Amino acid sequence: MIKRIFLLSLALACLLVSSSVYAQKPFSELVGSTPVKAYKKGTPTRVSYITWGAESALFKANGNSLVTKSGSTFDKLGLKLQLKNGDDFVQQCRDYLQGEPIMRGTHRMLGQASEVLGSDPRTKPHVFLQLSFSGGDHIVSRSGMKNLNDLKGKKIACQQGGPHVGLLYDALSSAGLTKDDVTIEWVADLSGPNGPAEAFRKDSSIDACCVITPDMEGLTGGLEEVPTKDVGGLIKGSHVLVSTQQLSRSVTDIWWCRSDFAESPEGKAFIENFVAGYLKEVEWVVNERKETEAKNKFSPEYRALLTFMKTQFNKDANDPELFPDIEVATHGLVLDCFFVGLPGQIAFFQDKGNLNGFEAKTKVALDMATSWGYAKTRLGFNPAKLDYKKIAALAKIEYREPSASTGRINAEATDIFPDSDLDDRTIVSFSINFDANQDTFSVDRYGAEFQRAIKATSDFGNAVVVIRGHADPTKTLVDFIRAGMTKGIIKRTGSRTTGYNYFINGKPLDLTQTEKVIELVTVGAFAGSNPNPLETMAAALNLSKTRAEAVKREISAYAKANKLNLDITQVQAVGAGINEPVIAKPRNLAEAGQNRRVEFRIVKVPAEALLETEFDF
Repeated sequence: MIKRIFLLSLALACLLVSSSVYAQKPFSELVGSTPVKAYKKGTPTRVSYITWGAESALFKANGNSLVTKSGSTFDKLGLKLQLKNGDDFVQQCRDYLQGEPIMRGTHRMLGQASEVLGSDPRTKPHVFLQLSFSGGDHIVSRSGMKNLNDLKGKKIACQQGGPHVGLLYDALSSAGLTKDDVTIEWVADLSGPNGPAEAFRKDSSIDACCVITPDMEGLTGGLEEVPTKDVGGLIKGSHVLVSTQQLSRSVTDIWWCRSDFAESPEGKAFIENFVAGYLKEVEWVVNERKETEAKNKFSPEYRALLTFMKTQFNKDANDPELFPDIEVATHGLVLDCFFVGLPGQIAFFQDKGNLNGFEAKTKVALDMATSWGYAKTRLGFNPAKLDYKKIAALAKIEYREPSASTGRINAEATDIFPDSDLDDRTIVSFSINFDANQDTFSVDRYGAEFQRAIKATSDFGNAVVVIRGHADPTKTLVDFIRAGMTKGIIKRTGSRTTGYNYFINGKPLDLTQTEKVIELVTVGAFAGSNPNPLETMAAALNLSKTRAEAVKREISAYAKANKLNLDITQVQAVGAGINEPVIAKPRNLAEAGQNRRVEFRIVKVPAEALLETEFDF
C-alpha cells in the first residue's frame, strides 16, 4: 500500500473563507452588498472547484486541464468549461450573485449562505450533484476528554463559515448538545497561521479544534496516535475525538447552480452532460485508487492526474526538492474521499428513507443556519430531478440502483465484547431507563431514542451502535452479603443507624467496587449457598441481554414502520449485567432505577470489520 503522506502545504491552499472573521456573524455580513445580475450566458461555462479529492473526477473529465481539452470526456459530451479555484467561498457567493451560474461547497456551507443566495428567485440554489462524503475532517481534543459527551462546557476552535461548522454541529447534536453548551472560538481560516490548529497550539484554554487531516497529524501524529510530549508541533495528550472516518456522512460535497440557469434549455442540457461526465470519471478514479493501493504503484494515467491536481492545489508544488512526494499527498486526498457514484445520486435525491439524503440534509442545514445566526429566514433549495437511466447511458456506465441495506459492517470481525478498551473506542453515548423487570419497550415511550439511534447508524457510517443492557446490582449485593455472612466469609460491624462496615477474610470490603465484588462472586467461594449470588448475577446478565435484544428488535421494527433506512449490521445488542452501574451501592429505589438502563454507544470498529464497497451512500 502506498504510504499516505499529507503535506501541510496542500492544506494551506484550502482556505474556504478568507475574510478575517473572529466573531459569529450573519452570512450576509460576510458577503456584503452584492447586487444580483442575470446569469452569464455563453461558453465556456465557469465551474468552481475546491481543494478536495473529489475534484479528481472533475479534472479527469476535463482532460487534466482548466479549459476543456479536445478529446476529453466533457468535450465528447459537448461541454466547454473553464475551471476556477473556489476555495474562497465568500467570493464564490459574490460571483454567483453577479452572474456565474455554478457553485461548489458542502451542503452545510450552502445552508449558511442560503438566505443570501435564495432571496432572489433567480439565484435560488438548484442542487444537481453530490460528489462525496469527506473522510478527512476531525475534531482533536486535549487529554482528559474521552468522547463527544465531554464537549459540554468546553471551548472549541473552528473556522467561521467553512466546512467544519457542519461537522461541529453534527458532533454536538450526536451528544445531545447545542451551540449554547460550548464556547466556539471562531477563527478566520481552515488551516495555517489563522486556523484552528494554530489557535489550539497557542491557547491552552482551547479544549478542542476542528481540523483537516494534515493539521490533525501535525497535532497528534496520526488518527490513532496520542503524543507523550510536546515536540515538533505535537501536543502532549492530544487525540482525535471524532473523525469523519467514522462520522462519515457529515460533510456532504455538492455542486449547485442558479435556478434561472437550471430552468433554461442550455442549463438543463449542461447539467445532464456534466453529471454524466463526472460520474463516468468517478468510476475510473475509484478503480485507479484501488489498483494503486493493491499494486503499490501509480499507473501513468493516474500519476498524470495527480500531477495536474498538485499544480492546482498548490502552485509551489513543482519544486521536487520541497515536495518530493506531492503525488502521494494528493493521492491521500483521494483516499480520504468517500465517492457516492451514480447509485449515490439516486439514494441522495430520491430515497425518502435516507436520513442523509437531500431532504434530510437540507433540513439540518437550515436548522443550523437559523439557530446559529447565519440566516434569519429558512430559504430552501431545489433538488435535481434527473433521469439517471439517461445519465448512465450518456456516461456509458452501468445503471445501478442503491441496495436497501449496504451491509457495511462485518459483525464477526468487530469483536466488540468482551472488550477492555471499549471506553477508548466510544465516540458518544446516551441511555434510556426502564422499570424493574421490564423487557418490552414501546414506541410511544421510546420513539425519540429509537429515531436517534437510527440516525446515528446513518451519520456514523463506519461505526457500530452497541446497545448495552444494564441491570441494577442491588439484588446481587444483598445475596452476596447474606451468603458470605452465612458461610462466615464476610463479617459485619456497625448498625443500621450508624452504618455497616464489611470485612472479607479480615480485610475491609468496599461494596462500591463493583469489579471486585464480581471477581469475588465469580471465583466460586459461594457455591452451594442459598441464596447464591453467582446465580443472581447470571440472571441479571441474561435479563440485561434480553432487554438489549428487545430494544434492537423495536428499533428495526420502528425503521421499517417509518420507512427509514437502517443497516442492521451496524447494530449489536449485548448484556453488561451489573457491570458499570451508575450508582454502585444504591440507597433507595430511585438510585436503583438509575442503574436499570439501556445504553447506546457509538463505537469505532477495527479496519478489518469494514466491508469494502465501491461507493458510500
